[in-house]
Amino acid sequence: MHLTNDRYTLGGVDMLSLVEEFGSPLYVYDAATIERQYKRLDTAFAGIEHHIKYACKALTNVNILRFVRQIGAGLDTVSLNELQLGLKAGFEANDIVYTPNNVSFDEVKEAIALGAQLNLDNLPMLEKLGQAYGGSVPVSVRINPHIMAGGNEKISTGHINSKFGISITQVDDIVRVAEKYGLDIAGLHMHTGSEIVDTDIFLQGAQILMEAGRRFKTIRFFDFGGGFKVPYKADDKETNIEELGSRLSALCHEEMKQRGSNFYICLEPGKYLVSEAGMLLARVNVVKQTPATTFAGVDTGLNHLIRPMFYKAYHDITNLSNPHGAVRPFSVAGYICETDNFAWERDIADIREGDVLAFHNAGAYGMMMASNYNSRPRPAEVFIVNGKAHLIRRRETLEDLLRTQILLDMSA
Repeated sequence: MHLTNDRYTLGGVDMLSLVEEFGSPLYVYDAATIERQYKRLDTAFAGIEHHIKYACKALTNVNILRFVRQIGAGLDTVSLNELQLGLKAGFEANDIVYTPNNVSFDEVKEAIALGAQLNLDNLPMLEKLGQAYGGSVPVSVRINPHIMAGGNEKISTGHINSKFGISITQVDDIVRVAEKYGLDIAGLHMHTGSEIVDTDIFLQGAQILMEAGRRFKTIRFFDFGGGFKVPYKADDKETNIEELGSRLSALCHEEMKQRGSNFYICLEPGKYLVSEAGMLLARVNVVKQTPATTFAGVDTGLNHLIRPMFYKAYHDITNLSNPHGAVRPFSVAGYICETDNFAWERDIADIREGDVLAFHNAGAYGMMMASNYNSRPRPAEVFIVNGKAHLIRRRETLEDLLRTQILLDMSA
C-alpha cells in the first residue's frame, strides 16, 4: 500500500474508490504482491529442484487459484472440495497434493479417482490404502517430527501432542505396513506449523525427515511444508527465505550423496503468498468514548476476520480517510454481539465517524474463516490485476442466508 497525493493505493488502485464502488466491508487482494512473494521463494530455492504447492486453505477463491497456477505454482489441498476447486481452476490433478486429516476412506478413494498426489497422515489409512490398492497408488506419508515451531499450539502442528502426522517414533510401523502391502512410498512430508522464524528449527525438522527417508528406497521427494513467517508491522520478524533456501538446498545435496540417488523437494506456502496481498476495508460506524478507552466501532467483526480473537493475531490498521491526522490511541471493535476487539489502545491517525479503515495482512485465513454469525452476510472480494480492480465475489444477501433453508409447513 502506498500513499500518493494524500490517497492510499494498492496495486495502483485508489483504495477509497474501491469502497465507493463495491461497498464495505470489502476484501481486496493485490496480484502483484502474490507474484512478488512467489518469485522470492522460487529464487531462494534455485539451488535445488523444487516444486511450490500453494496451500490453498489460506484463500481459495477460484480466481486466486487461477492466478497462482498462471505464475507457476502447484496446489496443496486438505479437502475433497479444495481438490475439486483446484481442478476447476485449471490445475492438472497430478500437480495437486491432497493431505487430508481425519477424513473417511471414501473421501480418500475419491481423491485417488481424481488423480491427485496422495499424502496420508495416519497408519489406519495406510493399512486401508494397502488393502484396497496394494502398491498401485503412490503415496506420501506425513511425519510428525516432534518439534515445537510457530510459537504456540494453535499454530504449531509438529509437536508431540499434535493430531497431525505419524509420530517419528512410529517409522518402524510405516515400514511394516509398506512392506506388508508393497506400498510405493513416493515421499515423506512434514509441516511443523506457522510463523517459523528460526531457520535452525526448520532445518532440524528437515534433517529428521530425511533420516527417516533412508528407510524407504522408493522416495522421489521430500515435502517440507510451509509456515514461513511474514511481517505484520514495521520491524517485525520474518523468515529469512534466502538463508533457508541456501542452507536447505545444501543439506539436501548432502543427503543425496548419502542416499546415492537424487530427489526433489516440495514447499507449501499459503500465508506467505497471500497474507500481505490482502486488505480488509471497513467503515467506522461510531466513535465511542468510555472511561477506559475510545472505541472505533466498524461495520465488520469476528464474522469476517476472526484471527485477532482466535489466534490473538496482530493486524496493522490504517485510517485511509485521514492519512495525516494526529495519531492517538483507539480501540477498534466490531459490530458482532461478542467481544470482537481487533485492537486495544492502538495508535492510529485520528478516527472519525464514516472513515474507512484498512486491516493489513488479511489475505490469508480472513475470508476463508468468515461466517454468517449474527446472520451477517459475508463481504465482497476484489482482485487487483495489472492496475485494475475486478469483483471476484459479490456480497452476500439475506436471500443467500435463506437459500439452503427449507421452510416447514407449520400448519400441518
